[in-house]
Amino acid sequence: MTVAADETSTREPAAPPAGSVRALLAALLGFTVITVDVSAVNIALPYLHRDLGGGMAGLQWVVDAYTLMFAALMLSAGAVTDRIGPVRAYGLGVVLFTAASLACAAAPVMPVLIAARVFQGAAAALVMPASLALVRVAYDDARARAQAIAVWTIGGSAAMALGPVAGGLLSEYAGWRWVFLVNVPIGILIVALLAGLRIRSMRHRAPLDLPGQVLAVVALSALTYAVIEAGHTGWHSGALLAGATSVAAALAFVVVEHRSAAPVLPLGLLARGRVAVALVSGFGINFGFYGGIFLLGLYYQQVRGWTGAEAGLMFVVPAALTTCANMVAPRLAQVVGRRPLIVGGQLILAVAMLVLLPLATTTPVWLVLVLLVPLATGGALAITLVTADLIDAVEPARVGVATGALSTFRQTGGAIAVAVFGGLAAGATGILTLPGMRACLLVGGVVLVLTAVVAAGGARKASSSG
Repeated sequence: MTVAADETSTREPAAPPAGSVRALLAALLGFTVITVDVSAVNIALPYLHRDLGGGMAGLQWVVDAYTLMFAALMLSAGAVTDRIGPVRAYGLGVVLFTAASLACAAAPVMPVLIAARVFQGAAAALVMPASLALVRVAYDDARARAQAIAVWTIGGSAAMALGPVAGGLLSEYAGWRWVFLVNVPIGILIVALLAGLRIRSMRHRAPLDLPGQVLAVVALSALTYAVIEAGHTGWHSGALLAGATSVAAALAFVVVEHRSAAPVLPLGLLARGRVAVALVSGFGINFGFYGGIFLLGLYYQQVRGWTGAEAGLMFVVPAALTTCANMVAPRLAQVVGRRPLIVGGQLILAVAMLVLLPLATTTPVWLVLVLLVPLATGGALAITLVTADLIDAVEPARVGVATGALSTFRQTGGAIAVAVFGGLAAGATGILTLPGMRACLLVGGVVLVLTAVVAAGGARKASSSG
């Protein structure tokens, strides 16, 4: 997310209030750890499987328990932040996230780890909007605030890209539990930084749509359960019941949102072409990127037999490319426009799925790195512009709701990718197979082409109606 500075003003930015840099550091640290936890765990999965068992379905739930709660609760997290104030909301979120991380690290069996991941994802959903709100209230000057938010945004992008590297190195040299334990001292440091802040925390009674929020959680969780179970054991009665529950909850969600005075997801927004393009694009981008990381982490370790450290280091170059693409995208958009990059980024990700199809047990490392270039750059080129276009498409009073919806669609895309890919990728032994991996890549390519087509059609419709 970016905030435009007032380019007509020639005055120097006002000196930031005391504690603003401290607040930015606290916000950046929290945003970093919750973002790293999305991708770092992927590289730790073989180590988790070795210690706790659980099969492929268990590993999928380790990823999706976090992602699903992160996705669903983002719809209300902004309202909670407004009600109790950004400093209090951020502090609460960090404390809960730190406690949940400690529980993850101490988990003796897979079900306990999955349960702890649920709470960790719920806390992350509060940390995300509260960290940005903290930056906003810490800087009174618009230009200084824009620079601070830019630092916050770039830090989050870099954390997402570097997550697999950290996950691999920690799992190999310290043990998988340190993927979670490392959050504890960072959480303590954040609380210490917040304790010394002297920033006025504004509050107002933002309405909460609890029925809509509960139905969103039920719909997404039941859908993910149905997909994971069907992928491994077929559409048995439990999977069918979960699928039916998801459909019923989704229909009830639509009814509740139509009737609610303050819905968590105003359905009228979805009718706007640019908003729909942003949400569909966000889903597709994360479907391809998260799904790709999930597959590659297993491919490096289960197919090629590499250590977690070796697998993590394979993400160093893609991480650098992802960060660079995020930074270049706004300037490139000034030359070719936002919409071609939004559509083109998804098509590049679709190509990324296809170029990875020839991967085998003996593919040279240099060639693997070359084949990763589209995966590293496609989504990164598009997602910054997707966010900017969404913000421009809604009135200021609805920016928080719209960006929360985008975060939900993005995280849902990642969760569904893991749910679908896990079932397709695992053989009879529950371990990744090359034929299963190629089936996943083909599905990912098809999904991204479809979301790119929807984005292109929506963009043309929005342009003609404007």
